[in-house]
Amino acid sequence: MRIGFMGTPRFALPSLKALMAAGHEICLVITQPDRPAGRGRVPTPPPVKLAAQELELSLLQPEKVGDSAVILALQAAQPEAIIVVAYGQLLPKSILTLPPHGCLNLHASLLPKYRGAAPIPWAIISGDILTGVTIMQIETRMDAGPILLQQTEPIRPHDTAASLSERLAVLGAELLCRALDQVERGTVHPVPQDEHRATYAPKLLPTDTRLDWTHDARALDCRIRGLYPEPGAVTGFGGRRIKVLQAEAQVNAVVDSPPGAVCAIDQNKGILVAAKAGGLWLTQIQPENRRVMAAVEFARGYRVRPGDAFGQA
Repeated sequence: MRIGFMGTPRFALPSLKALMAAGHEICLVITQPDRPAGRGRVPTPPPVKLAAQELELSLLQPEKVGDSAVILALQAAQPEAIIVVAYGQLLPKSILTLPPHGCLNLHASLLPKYRGAAPIPWAIISGDILTGVTIMQIETRMDAGPILLQQTEPIRPHDTAASLSERLAVLGAELLCRALDQVERGTVHPVPQDEHRATYAPKLLPTDTRLDWTHDARALDCRIRGLYPEPGAVTGFGGRRIKVLQAEAQVNAVVDSPPGAVCAIDQNKGILVAAKAGGLWLTQIQPENRRVMAAVEFARGYRVRPGDAFGQA
């Protein structure tokens, strides 16, 4: 089939490559514009742009996907279907009705659970043990279209947003090719979503990244893993904003200290901080405007002692 492909981050790459490997013709790739990144805020191309250039595919980077120039380009490309994988914008009706086989989306959750921009982080933050991927037909409402195929995937005890994203990207690419094959053969059977079971995973806000030490150690561990590597969970220490990148929960530990208090410092384990229930060994952190370092290195450099406290960032 002739396929229009819309995607932006690394998560979309396995799908783009799998579609080509399956013999589909990618007639046009649409991705987000280059955005400032890093300390120098240097304009940086999205991963899908780099892949499209390497594969010598036609490419557009519109600020708004509904611009007339985009519609004209899609009409000229004549895709039989449009595939959307983490593109970053809602599609207008003028695009949804353009290809004869419609627009298909790979979403990183078991819809209708976790509609929205950040399903992978929120699944981990929420302490879920199971997630998956969904191939759905796109309609005007966000992530609300009928389901074509789904595949489950366990969330492992030490999964981060990064590790889970990598697995779901590959799993989703395989499922996407299966769904497209069914669409082409006319054997697909869309199933409407149950609106009563719908939940949402909105874009992460700064308030979502803050560690609240009055929560239990398990919840804090889930938040840290769900926010790794970006934007990262944050806390405060001595007036400094600290990003916590890696930690280990001690769920059953008896910690006789107020939440946020430093209980112990161990050269092998890191810094043990009290939670509402249990404790959390901080193992890798990043002070604001500083490099990533082991927690024990931070403890030495910033003279952290038992009884000191981590708090609001």
